[in-house]
Amino acid sequence: MQTIAQLFDLTGKNAVVTGGAVGIGKAIVMRLAEAGASVTIADIDIDGANRTVEEIGSAGGKAQAIQADVRSAADADKVIQGTIEIFGSVHILVNNAGIYPYSAFLAITEELWDKVLDINLKGYFLYSRAAAQAMDEAGHGGKIINICSIDALRPTGMVAHYNASKGGVYMLTKAMALELAPMRITVNAVAPGGIDTPGTDEVRGHLEETTGLKSEQIIEEFVKRVPVGRMGEPDDIARVVLFLASGASDYVCGEMILVDGGNLLT
Repeated sequence: MQTIAQLFDLTGKNAVVTGGAVGIGKAIVMRLAEAGASVTIADIDIDGANRTVEEIGSAGGKAQAIQADVRSAADADKVIQGTIEIFGSVHILVNNAGIYPYSAFLAITEELWDKVLDINLKGYFLYSRAAAQAMDEAGHGGKIINICSIDALRPTGMVAHYNASKGGVYMLTKAMALELAPMRITVNAVAPGGIDTPGTDEVRGHLEETTGLKSEQIIEEFVKRVPVGRMGEPDDIARVVLFLASGASDYVCGEMILVDGGNLLT
């Protein structure tokens, strides 16, 4: 029987994290690297990705950055092949890149709808397909982890396009899990609630304009609906991703773990 330390040791494993330059993605990258994995950060923000790579290197970890648009199948293949060329193989994929633009339903343009669905859902499909093919060809299986949202289960208003994309991620997770499990590839998802990131700063800015409330008041009102009494931090998500990427979750397949401080209970 493996010890707890052995179960969570990712030494010799290679991971790809989309949108890993900042926020939740960066927290995930840092935890995977701390556990011993070599990490490829795929991000359109190459400067931010390189800064994160430098942080990992300073801490003694291994990482590389590849500029990529998650909407591009060619970029997905480039990232997976680039990981194989540098690190030897791909064992872990974390689909994290996403956008959350506020818009009333009647104001959503076709262009905005396509952009949100392409980044938040199509990108997950493209990277999962490329990674699963590589994992299957290598014969060692792997772990695919999708960052979903509690918005997949409950609409919050003003983000119908985002709700639709995350609902798609929820079902894509289960569909992939069913088909890929025989290849020893497990697929699971993490559904964050309100997490304090640069992205949520933008959301608060929008809410300040539309509600007239100050940022501190918006946070206070939100936290009242969170049983644990606080906003989430990026590392709250990263720790659950680490569990799903580790040997501790080998018999978890097709599940979505809510990490929302109990928000959906209220």
